[in-house]
Amino acid sequence: MGAPQAIIFDCDGVLVDSETISIAVEREMLSGWGLDYPFETFVSRFVGLHNRDFHAALAADAISNGRPLPEDFADQLQAQIWRRFETDLTAIGGVLDAVAAFAGAIAVASSSEAAKLVRKLQLTGLHAAFAPHVYSSDLVTNGKPAPDLFLYTARQINARPENCVVIEDSVNGVKAARAAGMTAWGFVGGGHADAGLGERLLSAGAHRVFASHAQIAAALS
Repeated sequence: MGAPQAIIFDCDGVLVDSETISIAVEREMLSGWGLDYPFETFVSRFVGLHNRDFHAALAADAISNGRPLPEDFADQLQAQIWRRFETDLTAIGGVLDAVAAFAGAIAVASSSEAAKLVRKLQLTGLHAAFAPHVYSSDLVTNGKPAPDLFLYTARQINARPENCVVIEDSVNGVKAARAAGMTAWGFVGGGHADAGLGERLLSAGAHRVFASHAQIAAALS
């Protein structure tokens, strides 16, 4: 593609450093129920999913493991994560510089539930930079890795999919962007990024991988 006309940012692990908190809490609590996932497996399977899909997958794994999760496990998990978010959540450095470097349309498209997505952006001082174009998978039938959310977002900002760049830190998100016919840029600047994340994003279809928002700003300016 030529110069992009629109940039669509994922939120968790791209704009806010939430994945490092979520993954730590999730793996610790799941281990207590006999579900021990290697880090790379956990990140590749689950990061980028809407909570409804994440918890459905966990419930199925627990049943297969012979120890079903309690009915309120999802609520317990979210409560613990949000206690950490309210005190520890930060923006990933350089986000606003990357936004300022781009003259086209900008939006957020996240698997987070709508109210929680807005709260994360507010906690980190980023909401005003993207509002009103902040879109949750709650708005579509199928979450990532399906293309629905990115196609919905493109319609809201009057952009053709082939003219959009998506910034994603997850395999599921990159697959969704590619399925939408968009250019996928992988991001490995979040606190949860392990040494193999960039290669996994490239294998999933990312066109390029960036280690910081400064690199993205340079590519856009």
